[in-house]
Amino acid sequence: MKGMELSRAFYDEYGKPMIETEFAEYKGRIATGLVGHGSECFGFDDDVSLDHDYEAGFCIWLTDEDDREFGFKLFRAYSRLPQEFMGVKCRQKSMFGADCRGVKTIKEFYSFYTGTGDLPATNRAWLALPDFYLAEATNGEVFDDPLGEFTRIREGLKAMPEDVRRKKIASCFFGMAQAGQYNYSRCIRHGETAAAAVAALEFVKSASQAAFLLSRRYAPYYKWLFRALRTLDADLCARLERIASAPANAAEDIEAVCAALLSAAVSQGLCAQPQDYLEPIAYAINDTVTDGDLRNLPIIL
Repeated sequence: MKGMELSRAFYDEYGKPMIETEFAEYKGRIATGLVGHGSECFGFDDDVSLDHDYEAGFCIWLTDEDDREFGFKLFRAYSRLPQEFMGVKCRQKSMFGADCRGVKTIKEFYSFYTGTGDLPATNRAWLALPDFYLAEATNGEVFDDPLGEFTRIREGLKAMPEDVRRKKIASCFFGMAQAGQYNYSRCIRHGETAAAAVAALEFVKSASQAAFLLSRRYAPYYKWLFRALRTLDADLCARLERIASAPANAAEDIEAVCAALLSAAVSQGLCAQPQDYLEPIAYAINDTVTDGDLRNLPIIL
C-alpha cells in the first residue's frame, strides 16, 4: 500500500474519531493531512521505500494560539494511537529521516520552507525560495482543514507571483543557452569530455526547472526530478534522461528540448521567437518583468 493511502486509512480509522471524541470543542480548528518531506508525500514511494520511515502516521497542524491552549493534550492523545496498523509498525527514524508526522504548529511547518511561517512578503523573498522547497510545502494531501489557515498558506504558495516566475524562467533559459547550446559543443570540440558532461547536466537542471515553471508547478529535488518529469511531459523527460545518461551524444536532444520549451514560452506570450538561440530570448523574457528591482537583478540566479 502506498504511504499516502496508509496514512489516510489510519487517520480515518483512528485519528478522526480521536479528534471528534476527545477534542470535540476544538475539531473546527484542527487541520490534518500528510504534506512535506518524503517520497510518500509526492506519491513516488515504492517497495524500495519500505526500508525506512514507512509508517501509518499523519500530520496535525494548529495555530500558535491553539497549540498553547490544547496542543500538548493533542500530542499526548496522538501518542496513544495504535503503534501498529495494517501490519505496519511504527519504526525508528533513519539517520536522514524526517519527523514530519504528529502535532506541529502551522507556523512551525511553513517556517522550514519560507523562513517566516507564512507567505513570502516580497518578490525578493519569493525569489530566494528554492523550487524544491516549494514543491515539498505544497505536495501531499490535506485531509481536513475546517479553519482554513493551513490551506490559505498552501494555496498561496502554489501561486508564485508572475514576475518571479518570469525572472526564474529567464534565468533557466540563460543557463540552458550557456551550458547546452554554447559550452557543451565547445567542450566536445576541445576534447574535454568530462567538462562536456558537466555542461550537459547543468543544461538538464536548468531545462527541468524551466519545464515545471512553464507548467506553473515546482520541480522536486534531484532524487525525484525525473519521476516528476515523466508525469509532466514524457517525451521531454525521455530526452533529458538521454542527455544525462549519455552526455557525449546529447547535441540533438539539447536542441529539441530548447525548441520545445521555447515553444511553450511563446505560447504563453512570454516572448516572440526571433531565433533558436536562447540567450537573447532569456533577456527578452527578463525585460517583461514589471518589478524593476527584480528585473535589474543579474539574470543568472
